[in-house]
Amino acid sequence: MKLHELQATEGSRQDHFRKGRGLGSGNGKTAGKGHKGQNARSGGGVRLGFEGGQLPLFRALPKRGFKNVNHVDYATINVSALARFKEGTVVTPALLKEEGLIKKEYSGVKVLGGGKLDKALTVQAHKFSKSAEEAISKAGGKIEVI
Repeated sequence: MKLHELQATEGSRQDHFRKGRGLGSGNGKTAGKGHKGQNARSGGGVRLGFEGGQLPLFRALPKRGFKNVNHVDYATINVSALARFKEGTVVTPALLKEEGLIKKEYSGVKVLGGGKLDKALTVQAHKFSKSAEEAISKAGGKIEVI
């Protein structure tokens, strides 16, 4: 295949159709717009969502809920899940994801104080609960807020 032999795939390109260019063109007179009416006029047609004066669907349905733009989602993990790591390990969000303990990092990782920990670990996370801080420091580990 050479550069001058390249061609578009069959059916991928459509020829430009010149409308309203006389009866002989096959698309003259009304130019494919039918006869009269709002849609045949220049600038004609109705706005998006208009249903001919009937109460539109977006107004007929009730408004529900609220989306807080400042909401922050954290991937949570309990202290007991950290017990699987060897003593002295630096536990990072990347390591947690690699081990399959969290699926997604979201806006960060928060360590919660559920369960027991008996190994000294250095835990790096975005947030810690008070009970998690106590459990990690009690086991002789360190807390690093990212």
